[in-house]
Amino acid sequence: MENPVNGEVVAALCAFVRGGAGPSHSSLTSAFLAAGLADLTPYVPGSVQNLNKVERITEAGRAVWRQPSGGRRLVEELLSVYRVNGIFADSNLDMEKSALRSALRHQGWSLDEEGRLEPLGEIHLEVGDRQALNDQLNRLRRNTEDAALLLGTAKELLESVGKFVLEEGNRLPDRRMDFPEVMALSMEQLGVMPGQVDVSTEGGKQIRKVYQAIRTVVEAVNELRNDHGTGHGRTLPSGVSVEAARFMIRQATIVAEMLLATHDRQMGRG
Repeated sequence: MENPVNGEVVAALCAFVRGGAGPSHSSLTSAFLAAGLADLTPYVPGSVQNLNKVERITEAGRAVWRQPSGGRRLVEELLSVYRVNGIFADSNLDMEKSALRSALRHQGWSLDEEGRLEPLGEIHLEVGDRQALNDQLNRLRRNTEDAALLLGTAKELLESVGKFVLEEGNRLPDRRMDFPEVMALSMEQLGVMPGQVDVSTEGGKQIRKVYQAIRTVVEAVNELRNDHGTGHGRTLPSGVSVEAARFMIRQATIVAEMLLATHDRQMGRG
């Protein structure tokens, strides 16, 4: 994935802080710290040797110039600080925001009205790429306009989540698997198959129903995608309303979130 940071993007980010405007130095320090760059752009209140805001952002940009992952992290942290500062709600800064969007677009990234970064074009869901999974999940959350197209995307996301879970658990077979097998194996590994629930425990019957609902969503997305989703050149069938398709897409994103959260907990990350 292309690094969102280049000279034009850095200059566009600096435009919001010229003359001391924008977020405070302490806020910028927090952003640099979160991006792993605090030591490169120190700021000591009262010191005459401090860099100004433009210089600090420029130095940070140079540090991640050839690091795609570091560049993305820096831009996202700065955008977070800018959002808190109200920059993206300030109509007086429309010209600066337009320049930033244009600069990012040339690097293969988009910036929404709220100031959130997202890769442009197709997101390639490679096995083991958690960031790509998160990107696709976020895209599905925000966009349900083209329901027929996104049904296919929802299935691809669920399958990629399943493979990610299996790979990190060292259970991804060295052979081709179809969608039902991927989902069955990954859900079994996560312990979210209906048959794995002890219904004799308190709440067990209800949890089994929840897990059955998850399985139903997975099966329905697969069946709709195989018959009507993108990649087959078809629109929604007459029996499936746009509202129902959008509902299914939202349910698929909830299932993906739940599977990833369960996996993170099992891996000691949650």
